[in-house]
Amino acid sequence: MNAVADITQSRITRRFAKLKAEKRPGFVAFVTANDPNPETFREIFHGLPQAGADVIEVGMPFSDPMADGPSIQASSQRSLKFNTSLKDVLAAVRDFRKLDQDTPIVLMGYYNPIYVMGPAKFAEQAAAAGADGVIVVDLPPEEAEELDVHLRANRLHFIFLTAPTSSDERLPAIIARASGFLYYVAVAGITGTKSAEEFAVKDAVARLRRHTSLPIAVGFGIRTPDAARTIAHHCEAAVVGSAIVDVIAQGLNQEGQPAPGLSQKVLGFAKSLADAVHAAQH
Repeated sequence: MNAVADITQSRITRRFAKLKAEKRPGFVAFVTANDPNPETFREIFHGLPQAGADVIEVGMPFSDPMADGPSIQASSQRSLKFNTSLKDVLAAVRDFRKLDQDTPIVLMGYYNPIYVMGPAKFAEQAAAAGADGVIVVDLPPEEAEELDVHLRANRLHFIFLTAPTSSDERLPAIIARASGFLYYVAVAGITGTKSAEEFAVKDAVARLRRHTSLPIAVGFGIRTPDAARTIAHHCEAAVVGSAIVDVIAQGLNQEGQPAPGLSQKVLGFAKSLADAVHAAQH
């Protein structure tokens, strides 16, 4: 059963079709749910579409985020101080959907909280809340059926990561499961610790396109508007997470409280990234 065929009219599919028609790449912004606190997160989350985000990734906080670097690990820890659960993440998505029915939302995280909730219950409730896709960092395609069957049934995209280390022999197994778009991790290792290199990304995206017609988003290692514009020139979307999370962290006092105007500062940075990405016309 091909997941793509079942959800051809999803928000993700429509958004990438719109970007293609406009001959421009998209900007994908990542924020961790309830970071640095529920109120400030809500302001940032709700403001991202107006700041230019074409897709929003919402991090599902987890106590042991092994693929994430110090920045996103810290954002998870800040969120977990508020006992943020999957139910809270889904409630935030439902709240967002009251005001925005168009911007695609992708939930990104690890399998343990999903497993604890139950894959069927998670997929059903994520779809009901208004999510459009899921990235599960630590669930390889060979072990993904127990979640994927429920995502497909609820018309949710299962978005997979590929890395510089993903071989031509390995890619078909990933792409057979992938739906919505393919997320290329531009640097080997954890998030936010190295910079994406343009020529390596260009070659990698060209290789991926020999295997799939899915849109390709590139993330990990994009920290500035200039870097975002450069990378976006070679793919369908550029993803920025750690750099946005760092702006949040830098706007907190010693007690972890946000400085006045932090939401506006974060959204201003997001707008500078979006403007740069959208200037990289295809």
